[in-house]
Amino acid sequence: MSTPHKSGFVNIVGNPNVGKSTLMNDLVGERISIITSKAQTTRHRIMGIVNTPEYQIVFSDTPGVLSPKYKLQESMLAFSEEALTDADVLVYVTDVVEDPSKNAEYLAKVAQEKVPVLLVINKIDLLKNNDELDAIVARWREMLPNAEIFPISAKEHFNVANLMARIVELLPEGEPYFGKDALTDKPARFFVTEIIREKILLNYEKEVPYSTEVIVEKFDESEDSIHIMAVIYVERDSQKGILIGKGGSMLKRVGTEARKDIEKFFDKRVYLELFVKVEPNWRNRENKLRQFGYIE
Repeated sequence: MSTPHKSGFVNIVGNPNVGKSTLMNDLVGERISIITSKAQTTRHRIMGIVNTPEYQIVFSDTPGVLSPKYKLQESMLAFSEEALTDADVLVYVTDVVEDPSKNAEYLAKVAQEKVPVLLVINKIDLLKNNDELDAIVARWREMLPNAEIFPISAKEHFNVANLMARIVELLPEGEPYFGKDALTDKPARFFVTEIIREKILLNYEKEVPYSTEVIVEKFDESEDSIHIMAVIYVERDSQKGILIGKGGSMLKRVGTEARKDIEKFFDKRVYLELFVKVEPNWRNRENKLRQFGYIE
């Protein structure tokens, strides 16, 4: 008798910078979420889909939970709140340096979850000994008594396979939600914007990366190459100047780094043109947030 097919939504939640995107990329086996050391890298819910003949897991990586300071962050928090309501399995990610009492309100909601909660304690490679880990585990046990705890190091790929095996065990039986060849629910141009945004996060300081939005205006794909034209929106003229750099040098660097990663992602030759435009105060303007896909 053949075993029934399993299918489910596994949502990855937690505070900024604990390694949610690194973990999701490890579980999915593709570089789907952008990873940088700056907080608030993930702005949307990004789904990564794992298919085998026996099961389909739809992973969802959410923005880190923050108290919102402006409208953009309100919509990001909404994505994280939503992740609590539609999961079959919830993966709550923390790390060995985070204060467990941070964001108590969100944790209280996680503690009331009816679905299985897997608490992942990431970055255990930073600990000196097992006693330190035991103390951290004990603290979390008090806060999330119903959760199963998995100490891991996503970066070193330690214990991630056990976590994956447990996720598969917990999946409900059911038909696949997406086609079996699907890797993500996002269109190709979405990953282009994410890669460009990652390069901006890596190359600029202070508020510039958080004031930028990237929109792909042209994505022409042929058999062996892709021609992409993208616009980087900023909020002020001074930011535009910083982004372009002296004689266009900074923008050129971002373009070169992004092009290499986009070529790797699509396995094709890429022609990338970048432009910078000023869109004052877009993070607080509802019509702009709607245009940029943050509000339905």
